Amino acid sequence: MDDSLKPQKIELRPVSSLVFDLSNPRLAEFDKDFDSEAQVIKVLWDTMDVRELVLSIDASGYFPHEPVIVSEENDRNVVIEGNRRLAAVKLLLNQNIGKDLKPKVPIVSNERRESLREIPVLLSNRENAWRYLGFKHVNGPAKWDSYAKSKYIADVHRKYGVSLNDIAQQIGDTHQTVARLYRGLTVIEQAEKEGVYQRSDRWHRKFYFSHLYASLGYTEIRKFLALRPDDYEGSELVPPENKEQLRELLVWIYGSRSRERRPVIQRQNPDLRHLDAVIGNTEALAVIRNGFDLPIAYETSRSSSTIFGEAIVNAKINLEKARASFSTGYDHSKAQLGIAAAVADLAYDLHEEMQRKVAPRRRRSSARDA
Repeated sequence: MDDSLKPQKIELRPVSSLVFDLSNPRLAEFDKDFDSEAQVIKVLWDTMDVRELVLSIDASGYFPHEPVIVSEENDRNVVIEGNRRLAAVKLLLNQNIGKDLKPKVPIVSNERRESLREIPVLLSNRENAWRYLGFKHVNGPAKWDSYAKSKYIADVHRKYGVSLNDIAQQIGDTHQTVARLYRGLTVIEQAEKEGVYQRSDRWHRKFYFSHLYASLGYTEIRKFLALRPDDYEGSELVPPENKEQLRELLVWIYGSRSRERRPVIQRQNPDLRHLDAVIGNTEALAVIRNGFDLPIAYETSRSSSTIFGEAIVNAKINLEKARASFSTGYDHSKAQLGIAAAVADLAYDLHEEMQRKVAPRRRRSSARDA
Protein backbone atom coordinates (compact mmCIF):
# COMPACT_ATOMS: atom_id res chain seq x y z
CA MET A 1 0.00 0.00 0.00
CA ASP A 2 1.14 3.55 -0.80
CA ASP A 3 2.45 5.13 2.43
CA SER A 4 0.26 8.16 1.82
CA LEU A 5 -2.85 5.94 2.06
CA LYS A 6 -1.95 4.15 5.28
CA PRO A 7 -3.77 5.18 8.49
CA GLN A 8 -1.67 7.65 10.46
CA LYS A 9 -1.41 7.91 14.22
CA ILE A 10 -2.22 11.23 15.87
CA GLU A 11 -0.07 12.17 18.87
CA LEU A 12 0.38 15.21 21.11
CA ARG A 13 3.56 17.26 20.81
CA PRO A 14 4.69 20.42 22.63
CA VAL A 15 3.96 23.58 20.67
CA SER A 16 7.44 24.81 21.61
CA SER A 17 8.90 21.98 19.50
CA LEU A 18 6.96 22.90 16.34
CA VAL A 19 8.37 25.30 13.74
CA PHE A 20 6.84 27.09 10.79
CA ASP A 21 7.39 25.87 7.25
CA LEU A 22 9.32 28.70 5.59
CA SER A 23 8.92 27.02 2.21
CA ASN A 24 5.14 27.13 2.58
CA PRO A 25 3.68 28.34 -0.75
CA ARG A 26 1.64 30.99 1.06
CA LEU A 27 4.81 32.55 2.45
CA ALA A 28 6.70 32.22 -0.84
CA GLU A 29 4.57 35.00 -2.33
CA PHE A 30 6.25 37.55 -0.04
CA ASP A 31 9.66 36.78 -1.53
CA LYS A 32 11.57 37.51 1.67
CA ASP A 33 13.83 35.79 4.16
CA PHE A 34 12.27 35.51 7.61
CA ASP A 35 14.72 36.16 10.43
CA SER A 36 12.44 35.20 13.28
CA GLU A 37 9.28 33.38 14.26
CA ALA A 38 7.70 36.73 15.09
CA GLN A 39 8.13 37.92 11.49
CA VAL A 40 6.34 34.85 10.16
CA ILE A 41 3.51 35.33 12.65
CA LYS A 42 3.12 39.00 11.70
CA VAL A 43 2.74 38.12 8.00
CA LEU A 44 0.21 35.42 8.80
CA TRP A 45 -1.67 37.81 11.12
CA ASP A 46 -1.74 40.66 8.63
CA THR A 47 -2.68 38.68 5.53
CA MET A 48 -4.24 35.33 6.44
CA ASP A 49 -6.92 35.90 9.10
CA VAL A 50 -5.06 34.32 12.01
CA ARG A 51 -7.10 36.50 14.36
CA GLU A 52 -10.30 34.53 13.69
CA LEU A 53 -8.47 31.35 14.75
CA VAL A 54 -7.11 33.06 17.86
CA LEU A 55 -10.61 34.07 18.92
CA SER A 56 -12.01 30.61 18.19
CA ILE A 57 -9.28 28.74 20.06
CA ASP A 58 -9.46 31.17 22.98
CA ALA A 59 -13.21 30.56 23.25
CA SER A 60 -13.41 26.83 22.57
CA GLY A 61 -9.91 25.41 22.85
CA TYR A 62 -8.01 23.50 20.21
CA PHE A 63 -10.17 20.92 18.43
CA PRO A 64 -8.46 17.52 18.75
CA HIS A 65 -9.77 16.33 15.37
CA GLU A 66 -7.75 19.04 13.57
CA PRO A 67 -4.12 17.92 13.91
CA VAL A 68 -1.36 19.84 12.20
CA ILE A 69 0.71 17.77 9.77
CA VAL A 70 4.38 17.60 10.73
CA SER A 71 7.40 16.52 8.71
CA GLU A 72 10.53 15.68 10.68
CA GLU A 73 13.35 17.43 8.80
CA ASN A 74 16.91 17.99 10.08
CA ASP A 75 15.87 17.25 13.67
CA ARG A 76 13.08 19.83 13.44
CA ASN A 77 9.31 19.34 13.56
CA VAL A 78 8.22 21.37 10.53
CA VAL A 79 4.49 22.06 10.25
CA ILE A 80 3.73 21.52 6.57
CA GLU A 81 -0.02 21.93 7.06
CA GLY A 82 -1.56 24.09 9.78
CA ASN A 83 0.77 27.10 10.00
CA ARG A 84 -2.14 29.45 10.69
CA ARG A 85 -3.29 27.26 13.59
CA LEU A 86 0.28 27.06 14.90
CA ALA A 87 0.55 30.87 14.77
CA ALA A 88 -2.72 31.26 16.66
CA VAL A 89 -1.63 28.89 19.44
CA LYS A 90 1.82 30.45 19.76
CA LEU A 91 0.24 33.89 20.10
CA LEU A 92 -2.08 32.70 22.85
CA LEU A 93 0.80 31.04 24.70
CA ASN A 94 3.20 33.96 24.46
CA GLN A 95 1.74 37.47 24.65
CA ASN A 96 5.10 39.07 23.89
CA ILE A 97 5.19 37.67 20.35
CA GLY A 98 2.04 39.59 19.43
CA LYS A 99 2.51 42.74 21.48
CA ASP A 100 2.80 44.94 18.37
CA LEU A 101 -0.02 43.35 16.38
CA LYS A 102 -3.24 45.18 15.62
CA PRO A 103 -5.90 44.47 16.64
CA LYS A 104 -4.57 43.24 19.95
CA VAL A 105 -4.30 39.55 20.77
CA PRO A 106 -6.69 38.66 23.63
CA ILE A 107 -5.22 37.74 27.01
CA VAL A 108 -5.89 34.06 27.55
CA SER A 109 -6.76 32.47 30.89
CA ASN A 110 -4.17 30.33 32.68
CA GLU A 111 -6.42 27.29 32.26
CA ARG A 112 -6.70 27.80 28.50
CA ARG A 113 -2.97 28.45 28.21
CA GLU A 114 -2.12 25.19 29.93
CA SER A 115 -4.47 23.27 27.64
CA LEU A 116 -2.58 24.59 24.61
CA ARG A 117 0.93 23.54 25.65
CA GLU A 118 0.54 20.47 23.46
CA ILE A 119 -1.53 20.09 20.28
CA PRO A 120 -2.40 17.05 18.12
CA VAL A 121 0.12 16.23 15.42
CA LEU A 122 -0.03 13.88 12.45
CA LEU A 123 3.44 12.77 11.37
CA SER A 124 4.03 12.52 7.62
CA ASN A 125 6.37 13.95 5.00
CA ARG A 126 6.01 16.26 2.04
CA GLU A 127 6.03 13.54 -0.61
CA ASN A 128 3.34 11.47 1.09
CA ALA A 129 1.17 14.46 1.97
CA TRP A 130 1.12 16.29 -1.37
CA ARG A 131 -2.12 14.69 -2.64
CA TYR A 132 -4.09 15.78 0.41
CA LEU A 133 -2.54 19.25 0.49
CA GLY A 134 -3.00 19.67 -3.24
CA PHE A 135 -6.67 18.77 -3.12
CA LYS A 136 -7.34 20.96 -0.09
CA HIS A 137 -5.48 24.07 -1.22
CA VAL A 138 -5.36 23.96 -5.03
CA ASN A 139 -8.77 22.63 -5.97
CA GLY A 140 -10.54 22.10 -2.65
CA PRO A 141 -12.29 23.95 0.16
CA ALA A 142 -9.33 25.94 1.57
CA LYS A 143 -7.78 27.35 -1.56
CA TRP A 144 -4.50 29.25 -1.60
CA ASP A 145 -4.08 32.22 -3.89
CA SER A 146 -2.96 31.48 -7.44
CA TYR A 147 0.77 32.08 -6.89
CA ALA A 148 0.89 29.78 -3.85
CA LYS A 149 -0.91 27.11 -5.87
CA SER A 150 1.58 27.40 -8.72
CA LYS A 151 4.55 27.10 -6.35
CA TYR A 152 3.10 24.00 -4.78
CA ILE A 153 2.37 22.37 -8.15
CA ALA A 154 5.91 23.15 -9.32
CA ASP A 155 7.44 21.66 -6.16
CA VAL A 156 5.50 18.40 -6.52
CA HIS A 157 6.27 18.18 -10.24
CA ARG A 158 9.98 18.94 -9.94
CA LYS A 159 10.90 17.31 -6.63
CA TYR A 160 8.86 14.13 -6.86
CA GLY A 161 8.70 13.69 -10.62
CA VAL A 162 4.90 13.67 -10.72
CA SER A 163 3.54 14.66 -14.13
CA LEU A 164 1.21 17.63 -14.39
CA ASN A 165 -1.53 15.32 -15.70
CA ASP A 166 -1.16 13.07 -12.65
CA ILE A 167 -1.29 16.07 -10.29
CA ALA A 168 -4.46 17.26 -12.01
CA GLN A 169 -6.08 13.85 -11.71
CA GLN A 170 -5.10 13.41 -8.06
CA ILE A 171 -6.64 16.72 -6.99
CA GLY A 172 -9.69 16.50 -9.24
CA ASP A 173 -8.76 19.35 -11.60
CA THR A 174 -10.94 19.19 -14.70
CA HIS A 175 -10.29 22.71 -15.99
CA GLN A 176 -6.55 22.55 -16.85
CA THR A 177 -5.87 24.80 -13.87
CA VAL A 178 -2.74 22.85 -12.92
CA ALA A 179 -1.18 23.24 -16.38
CA ARG A 180 -2.06 26.94 -16.65
CA LEU A 181 -0.66 27.73 -13.20
CA TYR A 182 2.55 25.87 -13.94
CA ARG A 183 3.06 27.66 -17.26
CA GLY A 184 2.47 31.03 -15.62
CA LEU A 185 5.06 30.29 -12.94
CA THR A 186 7.53 29.05 -15.56
CA VAL A 187 7.21 32.33 -17.44
CA ILE A 188 7.82 34.60 -14.43
CA GLU A 189 10.71 32.39 -13.27
CA GLN A 190 12.26 32.59 -16.73
CA ALA A 191 11.89 36.37 -16.79
CA GLU A 192 13.59 36.72 -13.39
CA LYS A 193 16.35 34.21 -14.14
CA GLU A 194 17.25 35.93 -17.41
CA GLY A 195 17.04 39.46 -15.99
CA VAL A 196 14.06 40.41 -18.15
CA TYR A 197 11.81 41.44 -15.25
CA GLN A 198 11.82 41.23 -11.46
CA ARG A 199 8.66 40.88 -9.39
CA SER A 200 10.16 43.25 -6.84
CA ASP A 201 9.98 46.00 -9.51
CA ARG A 202 6.18 45.73 -9.87
CA TRP A 203 4.06 48.83 -9.31
CA HIS A 204 1.57 47.43 -6.80
CA ARG A 205 2.45 45.80 -3.51
CA LYS A 206 0.31 42.74 -4.26
CA PHE A 207 1.49 40.37 -6.96
CA TYR A 208 -1.54 39.64 -9.14
CA PHE A 209 -0.24 36.37 -10.51
CA SER A 210 -3.60 35.39 -12.02
CA HIS A 211 -3.23 38.24 -14.54
CA LEU A 212 -0.12 36.57 -15.97
CA TYR A 213 -1.26 32.97 -16.19
CA ALA A 214 -4.64 34.04 -17.59
CA SER A 215 -2.95 36.20 -20.24
CA LEU A 216 -1.08 33.17 -21.60
CA GLY A 217 -4.37 31.75 -22.81
CA TYR A 218 -5.04 34.64 -25.21
CA THR A 219 -4.30 34.04 -28.89
CA GLU A 220 -2.48 37.26 -29.78
CA ILE A 221 -0.44 37.30 -26.57
CA ARG A 222 0.68 33.73 -27.25
CA LYS A 223 1.77 34.75 -30.76
CA PHE A 224 3.49 37.87 -29.42
CA LEU A 225 5.62 35.75 -27.07
CA ALA A 226 5.93 32.86 -29.56
CA LEU A 227 4.91 30.73 -26.59
CA ARG A 228 5.89 27.09 -26.86
CA PRO A 229 3.14 24.41 -27.16
CA ASP A 230 0.91 23.49 -24.22
CA ASP A 231 2.68 20.16 -23.67
CA TYR A 232 6.07 21.86 -23.23
CA GLU A 233 7.31 21.54 -19.63
CA GLY A 234 10.82 22.99 -19.94
CA SER A 235 12.12 26.13 -18.27
CA GLU A 236 12.28 28.31 -21.40
CA LEU A 237 8.64 28.72 -22.36
CA VAL A 238 9.42 31.92 -24.27
CA PRO A 239 12.11 31.57 -26.99
CA PRO A 240 15.29 33.68 -26.50
CA GLU A 241 14.46 35.93 -29.46
CA ASN A 242 11.22 37.00 -27.76
CA LYS A 243 12.63 38.08 -24.41
CA GLU A 244 11.98 41.74 -25.18
CA GLN A 245 8.32 40.98 -25.86
CA LEU A 246 8.18 39.14 -22.52
CA ARG A 247 9.59 42.21 -20.76
CA GLU A 248 6.99 44.42 -22.46
CA LEU A 249 4.12 42.14 -21.49
CA LEU A 250 5.18 41.98 -17.85
CA VAL A 251 5.55 45.76 -17.65
CA TRP A 252 2.09 46.19 -19.16
CA ILE A 253 0.63 43.73 -16.67
CA TYR A 254 2.56 44.71 -13.51
CA GLY A 255 4.13 48.08 -14.23
CA SER A 256 7.68 49.02 -13.30
CA ARG A 257 8.81 51.29 -10.49
CA SER A 258 12.30 51.63 -11.92
CA ARG A 259 10.84 52.81 -15.25
CA GLU A 260 8.04 54.80 -13.58
CA ARG A 261 5.45 52.89 -15.57
CA ARG A 262 2.07 52.04 -14.13
CA PRO A 263 0.47 48.77 -15.24
CA VAL A 264 -2.09 49.09 -18.02
CA ILE A 265 -4.02 46.13 -16.56
CA GLN A 266 -6.28 47.30 -13.76
CA ARG A 267 -8.89 44.54 -13.90
CA GLN A 268 -8.41 41.12 -15.41
CA ASN A 269 -11.65 41.42 -17.34
CA PRO A 270 -11.96 43.20 -19.74
CA ASP A 271 -8.41 44.59 -19.65
CA LEU A 272 -6.62 41.39 -20.68
CA ARG A 273 -9.04 40.92 -23.56
CA HIS A 274 -8.42 44.49 -24.64
CA LEU A 275 -4.65 44.10 -24.34
CA ASP A 276 -4.85 40.97 -26.52
CA ALA A 277 -6.69 42.96 -29.19
CA VAL A 278 -4.09 45.75 -29.00
CA ILE A 279 -1.18 43.34 -29.37
CA GLY A 280 -2.84 41.83 -32.44
CA ASN A 281 -3.10 45.22 -34.18
CA THR A 282 0.11 46.85 -35.48
CA GLU A 283 -1.13 50.43 -35.13
CA ALA A 284 -2.58 49.90 -31.64
CA LEU A 285 0.60 48.12 -30.52
CA ALA A 286 2.63 51.18 -31.53
CA VAL A 287 0.26 53.36 -29.49
CA ILE A 288 0.69 51.38 -26.27
CA ARG A 289 4.44 51.08 -26.83
CA ASN A 290 4.56 54.87 -26.90
CA GLY A 291 3.18 55.01 -23.37
CA PHE A 292 -0.49 55.68 -24.03
CA ASP A 293 -3.15 54.11 -21.80
CA LEU A 294 -4.87 50.87 -22.70
CA PRO A 295 -8.30 52.44 -23.49
CA ILE A 296 -6.69 54.70 -26.12
CA ALA A 297 -4.73 51.85 -27.66
CA TYR A 298 -7.78 49.60 -27.60
CA GLU A 299 -9.91 52.12 -29.48
CA THR A 300 -7.18 52.25 -32.13
CA SER A 301 -7.36 48.47 -32.48
CA ARG A 302 -11.08 48.37 -33.15
CA SER A 303 -12.41 48.29 -36.70
CA SER A 304 -14.84 50.98 -37.85
CA SER A 305 -17.45 48.28 -38.54
CA THR A 306 -17.26 47.11 -34.90
CA ILE A 307 -17.57 50.65 -33.58
CA PHE A 308 -20.51 51.35 -35.91
CA GLY A 309 -22.34 48.16 -34.92
CA GLU A 310 -21.91 48.81 -31.20
CA ALA A 311 -23.07 52.42 -31.60
CA ILE A 312 -26.26 51.34 -33.38
CA VAL A 313 -27.07 48.74 -30.73
CA ASN A 314 -26.33 51.15 -27.85
CA ALA A 315 -28.50 53.84 -29.46
CA LYS A 316 -31.41 51.38 -29.71
CA ILE A 317 -30.97 50.30 -26.08
CA ASN A 318 -30.90 53.91 -24.84
CA LEU A 319 -33.95 54.87 -26.87
CA GLU A 320 -35.83 51.89 -25.46
CA LYS A 321 -34.91 53.07 -21.94
CA ALA A 322 -36.16 56.58 -22.75
CA ARG A 323 -39.41 55.23 -24.20
CA ALA A 324 -40.03 53.04 -21.13
CA SER A 325 -39.61 55.96 -18.74
CA PHE A 326 -41.41 58.55 -20.92
CA SER A 327 -44.75 58.65 -19.10
CA THR A 328 -43.21 59.52 -15.75
CA GLY A 329 -39.85 60.91 -16.83
CA TYR A 330 -40.67 63.56 -19.43
CA ASP A 331 -41.44 66.91 -17.79
CA HIS A 332 -42.49 68.87 -20.94
CA SER A 333 -38.97 70.26 -21.28
CA LYS A 334 -38.48 72.06 -24.62
CA ALA A 335 -34.76 71.34 -24.44
CA GLN A 336 -35.38 67.59 -24.26
CA LEU A 337 -37.93 67.89 -27.08
CA GLY A 338 -35.27 69.59 -29.22
CA ILE A 339 -32.76 66.81 -28.48
CA ALA A 340 -35.36 64.18 -29.46
CA ALA A 341 -35.95 66.01 -32.77
CA ALA A 342 -32.20 66.02 -33.47
CA VAL A 343 -32.05 62.30 -32.68
CA ALA A 344 -34.94 61.65 -35.05
CA ASP A 345 -33.23 63.59 -37.87
CA LEU A 346 -29.93 61.77 -37.30
CA ALA A 347 -31.68 58.40 -37.25
CA TYR A 348 -33.56 59.22 -40.47
CA ASP A 349 -30.46 60.41 -42.31
CA LEU A 350 -28.43 57.41 -41.18
CA HIS A 351 -31.19 55.00 -42.17
CA GLU A 352 -31.41 56.59 -45.65
CA GLU A 353 -27.63 56.27 -46.17
CA MET A 354 -27.67 52.66 -44.98
CA GLN A 355 -30.50 51.86 -47.41
CA ARG A 356 -28.57 53.40 -50.32
CA LYS A 357 -25.57 51.21 -49.44
CA VAL A 358 -27.68 48.05 -49.21
CA ALA A 359 -29.56 48.67 -52.53
CA PRO A 360 -27.92 51.63 -54.31
CA ARG A 361 -29.78 51.12 -57.62
CA ARG A 362 -33.19 50.53 -56.12
CA ARG A 363 -35.56 53.37 -55.31
CA ARG A 364 -36.79 52.76 -51.81
CA SER A 365 -39.47 54.50 -49.85
CA SER A 366 -38.18 56.55 -46.96
CA ALA A 367 -38.68 55.67 -43.33
CA ARG A 368 -40.87 58.77 -42.99
CA ASP A 369 -43.27 57.69 -45.75
CA ALA A 370 -43.64 54.17 -44.37
